[in-house]
Amino acid sequence: MSQGFPILSLVTWLPIAFGVAVLALASDRNPAPARWTALAGSILGFAAGIPLWTGFSLAAGGAMQFEELRPWIPLFNVNYHLGVDGISMPLILLNSFMTVLVVIAHWEVVTEKVGQYLAAFLIMSGLINGTFAALDAILFYVFFEAMLIPMFLIIGVWGGPNRVYAAVKFFLYTLLGSLLMLAAFIYLYHQTNGSFEILDYHKLPLTMTAQVLVFLAMFMSFAVKVPMWPVHTWLPDAHVEAPTGGSVILAAITLKIGAYGFLRFNMPIAPDASHALAGFMITLSLVAVVYIGLVALVQSDMKKLIAYSSISHMGFVTLGFFLFNAEGVLGGLIQMVSHGFISAAMFLCVGVLYDRVHSRQISAYGGVANTMPVFAAFFVLFAMANSGLPATSGFVGEFFVIMGAVKVNFWYAFLAATTLIFGAAYTLWMVKRVVYGEVANPDVAALKDVSGRELAFLALLAACVLAMGIYPKPFADVMNPTILELLRHVTASKL
Repeated sequence: MSQGFPILSLVTWLPIAFGVAVLALASDRNPAPARWTALAGSILGFAAGIPLWTGFSLAAGGAMQFEELRPWIPLFNVNYHLGVDGISMPLILLNSFMTVLVVIAHWEVVTEKVGQYLAAFLIMSGLINGTFAALDAILFYVFFEAMLIPMFLIIGVWGGPNRVYAAVKFFLYTLLGSLLMLAAFIYLYHQTNGSFEILDYHKLPLTMTAQVLVFLAMFMSFAVKVPMWPVHTWLPDAHVEAPTGGSVILAAITLKIGAYGFLRFNMPIAPDASHALAGFMITLSLVAVVYIGLVALVQSDMKKLIAYSSISHMGFVTLGFFLFNAEGVLGGLIQMVSHGFISAAMFLCVGVLYDRVHSRQISAYGGVANTMPVFAAFFVLFAMANSGLPATSGFVGEFFVIMGAVKVNFWYAFLAATTLIFGAAYTLWMVKRVVYGEVANPDVAALKDVSGRELAFLALLAACVLAMGIYPKPFADVMNPTILELLRHVTASKL
């Protein structure tokens, strides 16, 4: 379904254009113009994406909508081809929304190289939107690789004491994995007699051996991005060293690109291999859910705890996808969006405390509710959502995945459900030590409650977490037609 106005180009290039403008206005002596330009760019970027939701046709089934197709490199038949379906459209809106929150959250926090910092987020926002919208393999690859650069700079320039180590580790892990994906694209290009169209790859009658090799090549790229166990070790380092805004976008958005890749590439291009390797994928996912949940229990750094929590929750996502039923895939997709809200909220809460006390250690706090009651209320809400409390968004996706797992194997569901116990254990134990009890030290006694700016982004995220938890139907309605079409394709191709 093609639309006249190039909305997808707008949501891709508008933030990038504003990012360049912010760079031009960057000045440490007077950061106000850069801040206001960044805020305007992020809000306009989000507003530009709203017609994607309001104009999205539920009757179109799994067909691509808002398509744009123009020649880009005619010599190799590479096109500038964009389009969205029920999988990618909600992720574009999530990314644009998070960009607004990051700009608001860092209005007064970052004081050095303010313009460059905000510009990096705006440019990355546009590149991520392009990644979700790309329907040409080379265009996807360019966006996929280009968004590494702003995140590398955000961690490496504005991060903590070991920021260079964390940034280089993040960059190398992701880059090495994606080179195999490029090799797979070149192979598929020759198999289609010269097409880089992703949707053409979905129709290829590949042999089982070819499918397994293509699946594994792409798996290496997307598994690192999710990240799946055992290629997850870059994430805790990156989170701990990244500034708060970097952690927010890393957890809320960039991890989702790996999971998105499985749905857009692995499953439809190599459906038989996906079925054959489903046990392998489910095993890795359950290890992430259970083992990484236990690792989170012993963390003393709040950001590292939430980082391991993200790996565990993303294990739920990949588990849901490879169950090959509607409940599992829908649960995985809803979990992706929900985790975007919850992980962003958790990292922003840690950022609020860090801005005041300059410590991420759980032992540096205690009794925060006595001096910051409004903040404590939000922190407890987000912690409950992270634990999967009913009526929060954290419950919906996990419930659907467990329902889907029961249909396949009771023990899959049993192991997956342990995350509700482990998630509550590590999250609520952290909250108990940070928020409750007597005031632990003079730093906590001197704390002041949230400012109007902090209240704004925490309230927005709280509204999203509760709205999605109480009424997930709009998300399910948008996602279901695409999910059913994907499962029909994957199941029909099963050997």
